[in-house]
Amino acid sequence: MLDLAARWLRSFGEGYYTIGSAGHEGNAAVAAALRPTDPALLHYRSGGFYCVRAAQAAGGFPAAPEGRPDGGDDPDDAEPEASTDPDRAGPDRPAPTPTADPTLVTDPSPVTDPSSADGPSSVAGPLSEPDAEVPAEVVPVPAEVAPDAGGPAPGATPARSGETPDDPESVVPLPTGAGVTAVADGEAGTGLPALPTPDPDDGYVQAARDVLRGVVASAREPIAGGRHKVFGHADLAVIPTTSTIASHLPRAVGMGLALERLRRVGGGRRPGAAVPEAGGDGAATSPWPADAIVVCSFGDASVNHATATAAFNTAGWYDHTGLRIPVLFVCEDNGLGISVRSPKGWVEATLRARPGIRYFTADGTDPVETYRVAEQAAGWVRRHRRPAVLHLTTVRLMGHAGADAETAYRSPAEISADLARDPLLATARLLVATGYATGEELLARYDERGWQVRRIAEEVLDEPKLASPAEVVAELAPRRPARLSRALADAAARAAGPNAGARAEAFGGKPPELAGPLTLAQSINAALADGMLDHPGMAVFGEDVAAKGGVYGVTKGLRDRFGAARVFDTLLDETSILGLGLGAGVAGMLPVPEIQYLAYLHNAEDQLRGEAATMRFFSRGAYRNPMVVRVAGLAYQEGFGGHFHNDNSVAVLRDVPGLVIAVPARPDDAAPMLRTCLAAAAVDGSVCAFLEPIALYHTRDLYADGDGEWLDEYAGPGAWAARHVPIGRARVYGVGSAEDLTIITFGNGVRMSLRAAATLADEGIGSRVVDLRWLAPLPVADIVRESSATGRVLVVDETRRSGGVGEGVIAALVDGGYVGAARRVAGLDCFVPLGPAARQVLVSEEAITQGARTLLAR
Repeated sequence: MLDLAARWLRSFGEGYYTIGSAGHEGNAAVAAALRPTDPALLHYRSGGFYCVRAAQAAGGFPAAPEGRPDGGDDPDDAEPEASTDPDRAGPDRPAPTPTADPTLVTDPSPVTDPSSADGPSSVAGPLSEPDAEVPAEVVPVPAEVAPDAGGPAPGATPARSGETPDDPESVVPLPTGAGVTAVADGEAGTGLPALPTPDPDDGYVQAARDVLRGVVASAREPIAGGRHKVFGHADLAVIPTTSTIASHLPRAVGMGLALERLRRVGGGRRPGAAVPEAGGDGAATSPWPADAIVVCSFGDASVNHATATAAFNTAGWYDHTGLRIPVLFVCEDNGLGISVRSPKGWVEATLRARPGIRYFTADGTDPVETYRVAEQAAGWVRRHRRPAVLHLTTVRLMGHAGADAETAYRSPAEISADLARDPLLATARLLVATGYATGEELLARYDERGWQVRRIAEEVLDEPKLASPAEVVAELAPRRPARLSRALADAAARAAGPNAGARAEAFGGKPPELAGPLTLAQSINAALADGMLDHPGMAVFGEDVAAKGGVYGVTKGLRDRFGAARVFDTLLDETSILGLGLGAGVAGMLPVPEIQYLAYLHNAEDQLRGEAATMRFFSRGAYRNPMVVRVAGLAYQEGFGGHFHNDNSVAVLRDVPGLVIAVPARPDDAAPMLRTCLAAAAVDGSVCAFLEPIALYHTRDLYADGDGEWLDEYAGPGAWAARHVPIGRARVYGVGSAEDLTIITFGNGVRMSLRAAATLADEGIGSRVVDLRWLAPLPVADIVRESSATGRVLVVDETRRSGGVGEGVIAALVDGGYVGAARRVAGLDCFVPLGPAARQVLVSEEAITQGARTLLAR
């Protein structure tokens, strides 16, 4: 009905989303088998799941059972043989009879369960450690769902409209009752039956209103507020997903790993309890109960996507090591990806072959079988805290979306076969056959619900839309600098006060402020340690960060100080590393993942763009994704060439709305900037990229060998507040008179520009060197002020001329009303080559000096 309503709204230009859930309603049974406090990430055909979850929360549908009524062992704990039944339903096979027993199959080569008597009893590792299975509270399990309990199956439609017209603008009628004329052309109110106003406490009515508000882009839509049509609601533990091509699966794995870690340290939360902000002196707290599991749905075509492969691989990889990830993947397999068919047997073979992931399968058009198998799958994941996949064979009705003409790629016989397997028809037949209702009663209920949906569709038409830029971007990336400053002052007070003993112990009695001048790498290391001490939910992870201490030694010693549960090595996959961070952040932790080289980030950048940075935007702040992603990058590594290790490409990061990009050049900036990023993530839920110039990690000198002028003292807690570096504020160095020229730069350019400025000073030219420090948001006010002070600006940009940072600086000057002279020195539009050839394409001190002279000669 919601799909039909969406197409009706679209037919007169008031609906903006017509991808629906018709044929996938079996996922409602999956929701019924779960608890309303199990966090769910739903793809765009999980409308049935969303409706049942809303009904569960409203008390209109029984929640999933807490355990087996007899308290005994579940027969599914055994390892049965894989199903070889040729009649098992699938995209290319007819459905079995509704009374067929559910089939549970496992990986052909199952991994030994570490929780069993024969498995290892303890394995150290990231975020969580294995132990015995979690006991479930035992309550009676209802034998059947009562017909009056609600839900999408009881009283569901016994028939639905046929194929969608080829013309996307044609009117799609909603069901009509006896003697009632359907409304056409959007004439609201004409011919409606005198039905009572929908009960606001009816969970299905609430769900219908949520969905239709998304369809019409209403500002009152409860999760995205009109920014997008997604399934999400904070009160229903449904987390919005912004993509339909599996990009949310790595987050689900990260959530499962974080949930288990928080469960083991007592960070689980009872339903309804307030969720404190991350950071401070309180322990990290999960928004969900300690025994919750994560459910994540996706389509069969998404099985082939790289992000899905990464998620399955990561879940299996950790399971193989004995670590726990309580995630239930739900593959809703209708055999099609828009018009591209999934090859016969491919999805099943792919999912079965995933090591470490238990495989369950059911006919998604049979509600009884789906519920029973989903209950088994969810129970298995909840008890063993291990990943599983539920493979539901479904059908897709009414095409991919409203404008999709299925006849272009499907035969009438195929379409008819899917209509015959309509899960609503199957449910209606079951209800009639078992005596719960007559056909006439079901038709009457169908009509009644249809007109309720129609009335709701007409009501939401009049709701306000987002009408100004301020409304649209309000929840994109809010900044609260005053609160951030207070948070840093509080952290300093804790470090100097109640946490002083723990801090002294962590640093072996010699805190970094007493260690003498530090390099950039050493300063970041010390700041990470201080961050770990202040944020109990903070975790540092990535490739080689633990035992080795990072390939450049930046995380050296952190695992020894804080343990393998908080500082750990990951598998070598950037998508999975960021996915772990995504899930950990949503689950209540403060993740600090490391990307080993900037070029490696390009393999996985959509996890930042499409998942991390959009979470707050598409949930109106109900969900946040606090994250500080440390990235070793930029060029100028002597003797270490190739674009993968000498990469100066940051344009893709600067294009992500709301993302904070920090680039510390000096040790005395690195620590306070990192503290700012950690506080912004904890307080505002910010997503920060902390880009560390590799070539400056161990630099000690500035002007001459041995001068030590690139080293600096580490500030103790008493100086943290005074040395706070706010987001979007630059640093200015005066060289000579500082009246003739302004040089604007960042990263490696700061050191080169200071050296060039010294050369110019010997020629009587005074310069002010502006270190941007923040590439997003740019310190626009500082840029315009310092440029106007001299009237001559040289922008030194170590990234590329096209798409580089310099373009943004010049644009900021123009927009800010700057009227003086300006010139750019930038890297060439070229990858960085190996060896000495790199000097031919990168900015040099000589190029800066010559650029300044040319500018001053005008």
